[in-house]
Amino acid sequence: MTKFESSIKAIPYPVEDVYRNISDLKNLERVRDRVPEDKVQDFQFDTDTVQVSVAPVGLLKLRICEREENRCVKFETEQSPLPFNLWIQVLPVTDTTSKMKVTVKADIPFMLKGMVSGPLQDGVEKIADALAQIPYV
Repeated sequence: MTKFESSIKAIPYPVEDVYRNISDLKNLERVRDRVPEDKVQDFQFDTDTVQVSVAPVGLLKLRICEREENRCVKFETEQSPLPFNLWIQVLPVTDTTSKMKVTVKADIPFMLKGMVSGPLQDGVEKIADALAQIPYV
């Protein structure tokens, strides 16, 4: 398994608000308009799953497999060309601010590692950047 980690992002909201929003994927409705339609299609979600078609990767479907209140939400792939786990860690900094990090562990075949490592690391950072900009109210 290869591990990819984002940089730590500052979130100007309390950890309880951030966790409440990331632990229920129905909250993605609030950011649906920010999803670039030219890169992401077939964007669907419910409380525990999210599905997107990403060019050139294909269909990705993730399911929340574990929730640790006010700390972490873990996802596993249900459908993906490359099996991986993703987790979003969130910790309090003060009563009104938090910090967040996104981590992906992927089972990458040796022959593909050189080709996909850069884009995967970039993708993890973009996910973290997007999560840091969401209004968690």
